[in-house]
Amino acid sequence: MERIALVDLLDRLLAGGVVITGDLVISLSGVDLVQVSLRALITSVRDELLPEEDRP
Repeated sequence: MERIALVDLLDRLLAGGVVITGDLVISLSGVDLVQVSLRALITSVRDELLPEEDRP
């Protein structure tokens, strides 16, 4: 089995993008009082996508 460093794993994940989702429901006696849905897209920005004046 090939071992992958954490930095390499994060680089691979961010290159393709990662979607993180979660739901939180607070209820009392079977009645939903608060419902929160979270969704986040985490990805990297390539230099080719940046305008020329913003490139390092």
